[in-house]
Amino acid sequence: MAGFFSKLFGGGGKKSDIDAVVEATLSGILEKGGFDLEYNLTTSKKEEVTEIKIDFSGADEELLKDHKGQLLDAFQLIVKRVTQHNFPDVQTNVLVDCGGYREESEAALIERAEHLKTIAIEQGKSVYYRALPPKERKVVHQYLAQDARVKSRSLGDGLYKKIKIFPVKGQGGAGADDASMSDEG
Repeated sequence: MAGFFSKLFGGGGKKSDIDAVVEATLSGILEKGGFDLEYNLTTSKKEEVTEIKIDFSGADEELLKDHKGQLLDAFQLIVKRVTQHNFPDVQTNVLVDCGGYREESEAALIERAEHLKTIAIEQGKSVYYRALPPKERKVVHQYLAQDARVKSRSLGDGLYKKIKIFPVKGQGGAGADDASMSDEG
């Protein structure tokens, strides 16, 4: 009987309801955009958060990966907003990927951070990572936090901020003020 009422009045965020809304959204975008793509949709529940993972494949994969994955980010934002609108009481995390692009991108960020960390340690001075959006800064800060020889902090205003990477000085040394890791965003 509960199934009947949830269909009649809305299920309040059942997995199948969310899947149906996400699939309808994606199908509409792909059709209207003329994309030659297919997707694999996976939904899971971790604690109180519904995890939505979408992995695209097909002839237009390169379009999604082009311009640092901005189209992937756009799909991710649209799906997140649609689920928030249709299921306001359900907390969702959305991850949209295409052929492992997100992992490759994260590996490149970490590789560059490792290079800059080495320079900071060897030369004993601060180095700066180019301006990054919040989610990329988070990856860099989390990676650098694993090494006690360096600290990092975000610098700048707005969405895109630089990351300052600096070696840890002795107790009470010149770097004591900068010894905090921060990432607003």
